Amino acid sequence: MQSLESITESPFPQNPNNSSSSSSSSNGLYGWLVECHGFWHNLALIIPSLLFVLFLGFQAKKNFQKLSHGRSYIMISYYGCLWLVSLLNLVWCFVQAWECTPGKEMAWNILSLFTTSGMLFLEVSLLAFLLQGNHASGLQALTRTFVISGLIVGLDLLLKAIYLFGFGVPLFIDNSEHPRQIKWGLWVVHRLVLTAIYGSILFMYHSKWRERLPARPAFYKYVAFMFILNALELFACALTGNGASFGFWLYSATIVCYHAFYLPLLYITFLADFFEEEDMHLENVYYSEMKDAGFFDADWE
Repeated sequence: MQSLESITESPFPQNPNNSSSSSSSSNGLYGWLVECHGFWHNLALIIPSLLFVLFLGFQAKKNFQKLSHGRSYIMISYYGCLWLVSLLNLVWCFVQAWECTPGKEMAWNILSLFTTSGMLFLEVSLLAFLLQGNHASGLQALTRTFVISGLIVGLDLLLKAIYLFGFGVPLFIDNSEHPRQIKWGLWVVHRLVLTAIYGSILFMYHSKWRERLPARPAFYKYVAFMFILNALELFACALTGNGASFGFWLYSATIVCYHAFYLPLLYITFLADFFEEEDMHLENVYYSEMKDAGFFDADWE
């Protein structure tokens, strides 16, 4: 079992698997919360995820009424997906000790595979929906968005499953002392693709194709945050693959940020206005945001 001194020294231990032998002999809340990754790592994951699920629960009645009156297929579907992925992510945050528990590797890998795929589905579908601009409305847009997102995420899930169960590459069991080049190389490619996508959207915002993007500053703040997060994780995976201990610490920090704060960020960016604003006032908010973004400057020239 880790000492209290080691817990307070670093929230992200260099080797979470070195506690596997002691975790089997630890029982109770203390062992569940402290073993494997450490106290601060687990707390940083559990508290934000739990608070967000509680927030969704407290807002559920009002949100359901809004959805039933609005009859928006896109919002209903996306809100349902958000609930499902949030609960799945909360379970993932609560059972971090499985990663270091003998006999739990298969369950941990399956849970991690579906949790990350669910979050990636929300991430891809949000971009696919918003990039359609004014044409994104109705059942046709919902079908088109979910089909594109499902194909992309399905291919990603299949490739990860092949690496995980076919080749035995421990994608979701991290070990800084014995880094696997194949594993970290795969994560480098994965994060490189996402970084390139978010970077290209930021480039479009400052180019002549800006009119094709959503006229909402909140969307670009979201894209900028995801670009920075994916770039940091790309850098961390490259360092870890080359044996740098700092890279493993940075990778652990980015994973905590993603699982703890991505879902609330997505809610604020995409769903909060729909649930909190009246229809007429919402149109005024969008108009103000478009004006602040400079989309009506051409009318004065």
